[in-house]
Amino acid sequence: MLDDPGVDDLVRQWTEDHSKAAESDEINRITSEWLADVPVQTQGIPGQRARGGNNPWASVEATDPRFFAAMRERLPGVPTELISAAAGWWQMVGGLAEAKEWWDAGISPLDQRALDYRAAGLAPSDLNRRLGPLTVLDHLRRGSAPAWCVNRLQRQNERRSA
Repeated sequence: MLDDPGVDDLVRQWTEDHSKAAESDEINRITSEWLADVPVQTQGIPGQRARGGNNPWASVEATDPRFFAAMRERLPGVPTELISAAAGWWQMVGGLAEAKEWWDAGISPLDQRALDYRAAGLAPSDLNRRLGPLTVLDHLRRGSAPAWCVNRLQRQNERRSA
């Protein structure tokens, strides 16, 4: 992974939660039995209806395969389901090129905090800028608010312009 203990903890916790196969199998069995009793309906949004067959719904691909492939390349040991979930929210934020900029700047592809950083006004290029002895990324990892970092960067830019 990247050098971020929070992300490593996330992967460890996710793996632990999803390794409870027996419990998960029992839940899936009960769910399947329950769903088997539900009558099949052909209603639905026309774009999602299957084009024939017994299934009334067409499968919808939630994860752009380009995002998934780029993340898999950076995170080879991470479970597929976790990468797929993370890829789903990265692709909602912007294009793959922008996501790669964040990742290249030191943000893990599994770190959703990048969305908060972006919303606060930070750009990937800001993460390596220095605010005192630490970089912006170091400040963020130590718990500084993204808005505080943006404020400090703005003051730093004003001083340079003056």
